[in-house]
Amino acid sequence: MLIGELSRRTGVSERLLRYYERTELIHSERRANGYREYGEHTVLTVRRIRALLAAGLPTRVIRQVLPCAVDEATLRPCPGVLNNLRDQLSVLDRRAADLETARGLLRRTIATTEQAATG
Repeated sequence: MLIGELSRRTGVSERLLRYYERTELIHSERRANGYREYGEHTVLTVRRIRALLAAGLPTRVIRQVLPCAVDEATLRPCPGVLNNLRDQLSVLDRRAADLETARGLLRRTIATTEQAATG
């Protein structure tokens, strides 16, 4: 299938599909006219990529764990996969803590500003 059909079937823009190819997340063959030709399996691969991105994984980690994907949300226990996932979970936990701190500060700022405005 051509990139336009892959885009329609996955809901992912052609530009993003080209990015996935540049970062070696998906692969295509080139036709004689230079057009990219994707296999049917690429639809599922793109769905897996989208699910892993939604789980907070960066593309460099996705490239490492994608060969272990069973479906959109399940990975086989390939070497290093659990460590990569745990490392990414730690990154997300730190970001969540930082966001919670920022939210608390913003709430306090709003509350003191409201008090000053009404006081």
